[in-house]
Amino acid sequence: MSGVLRILIVDDEAPARTRLRNLLDDIAGEVPTQVVAEAGDGIEALQRIDGAEIDIALVDIRMPRMDGIELARHLAGLARPPGVIFATAYDQYAVKAFELSAVDYLLKPVKATRLAEALAKAARTPAPATAVVRAAEAIEPGGRKQLRSLERGKVLLVPVADVLYFKAELKYVTARTREREFLIEESLAQLEDEFKHRLMRIHRNCLVARAAVSGYEREHEAAGEAEPRWALILNGLEERLPVSRRLWSQVKAELAAR
Repeated sequence: MSGVLRILIVDDEAPARTRLRNLLDDIAGEVPTQVVAEAGDGIEALQRIDGAEIDIALVDIRMPRMDGIELARHLAGLARPPGVIFATAYDQYAVKAFELSAVDYLLKPVKATRLAEALAKAARTPAPATAVVRAAEAIEPGGRKQLRSLERGKVLLVPVADVLYFKAELKYVTARTREREFLIEESLAQLEDEFKHRLMRIHRNCLVARAAVSGYEREHEAAGEAEPRWALILNGLEERLPVSRRLWSQVKAELAAR
């Protein structure tokens, strides 16, 4: 990063956002910045930054609808993830997690000197997206609760708990709920790593939610096939999901152990 830092401010308290803007003005001679967007929670932040170039996000932790930890996970998944500096009231556990992950933080009430120091540090050596995710996991394990989908210029948030399966098709990944499909710009490998506690791979192009599986059945076989093919039955869907032969024994064993 160099020159003027483009800033995103996210805090559910308007006075706190105003204070950060005023502090940024106070330290402009030392660390030039431009506030590109501000928001009152994580959902509003994702909607406001769509298409915007952000260098650093100043993110409060405790917010309604989508908190700072959840937002940080989403920001880390962007094509060009910004540096993240968390703002928090004193929480020894959270602060320790940030320090161990090399992710910077500001204690409230934020001081101008500390803000300038954090911004200068982020401009020199921004914490990688993987470090932000590690810090988030240390404070709030389990991965994101919502996934981001862009549809006709709008940001839609899909609850992870509603997703029955993810399927890779060409350049996209489809998240399927009981109601409909959503296109998301994430890889199956990334989703599998983040949600390994709730997903299992049944094919090179498909991950299924364990809780959604109600059983399995034998598929119709083509003439000459020596081994049967199997497909999973999902709660609330008529569609069957084929399991690859390579993964069938592993999937069957996991289902039997439930």
